[in-house]
Amino acid sequence: MSGAVTRWRLDRQVSAAVLVAVALQAAAALLWAGKASARIDEMQRRLEAQAPVAERLARLEAQADATRQSLNRIEAKLERSR
Repeated sequence: MSGAVTRWRLDRQVSAAVLVAVALQAAAALLWAGKASARIDEMQRRLEAQAPVAERLARLEAQADATRQSLNRIEAKLERSR
């Protein structure tokens, strides 16, 4: 069969059950895609809402580090003065 071209043939007799099954599968796929899109949108809104909180947390961590360093310096001075 080298060089022979095979072609698809589709019968004109397609049962109603096949059409209903294909329509149901397409509807289910569209519903799933819609729900997935809604979940992605919700996660994006949550992430955007948490961005300021993350920034404040980073600032607080930096302040805590600076406070810890100051405390270490004060303790070191107290130890030297004994």
